[in-house]
Amino acid sequence: MPLTCERQFSIPVSISPTLNPAPTVCAARARGQEVIAAKIAVIYYSATGNVHKLANAIVEGALETGAEVRLRRVAELAPEEAIQQNQAWAAHRDETSGTVEEAEIEDLRWADGFAFGTPTRFGNPAAQLKQFLDMAGGLWFEGALADKPVTTFTAAMYPEGGLESTILALNNVFYHWGCVLVPPGYTSPSIFEAGGNPYGTAFPSGKGPPTDAVLAAARHQGRRLAAFTTVLTDASVPTHALTT
Repeated sequence: MPLTCERQFSIPVSISPTLNPAPTVCAARARGQEVIAAKIAVIYYSATGNVHKLANAIVEGALETGAEVRLRRVAELAPEEAIQQNQAWAAHRDETSGTVEEAEIEDLRWADGFAFGTPTRFGNPAAQLKQFLDMAGGLWFEGALADKPVTTFTAAMYPEGGLESTILALNNVFYHWGCVLVPPGYTSPSIFEAGGNPYGTAFPSGKGPPTDAVLAAARHQGRRLAAFTTVLTDASVPTHALTT
């Protein structure tokens, strides 16, 4: 599916008119050039469902650009006894086990760009997502992950519960992979309305499920990732020309 040119991606022209990928793609289509749709993998871990809701919103945003999207959950590692002690945890595990496919390392090879989500665990990513990322060493060694755009998102109980710390810690992986980080920054009013986090959609869940404002920010983040991924993967300049 081609990129939808009617959708405008809010990247302030006051910073640089060359930073907005949408006009570049649309101009190419106007010249009759075929624009290849980006392949986006949204991979996440969610215990009670909040990060799952954010992941779905990011998928929706990416789909609006015409991207091909895979939504994947990583494997649960917690013992059954621990899961059963939390009714919401057990319910969400049961609800998604048959509806969301489990992530595989080959999803990383397939994708042109990634969105990774995790709840905060003492200011760090959850072990479930971290183990999945640790298994990508083979692809990393091949160079199969380099130059791919990536964005990240999270949720925690409280606003000061480690949201930004978790995103920053998670992003350390992608420096090693050689990815291109695509944070939302302050590129849309939705970011401010969701709490003003430029690192990535970050939801304090202590007062209930994600609000409409937070989900709007997540959709913007998905659109932004897909737009940049489309430009980078459809560029005529070979990747090696940028690194030699």
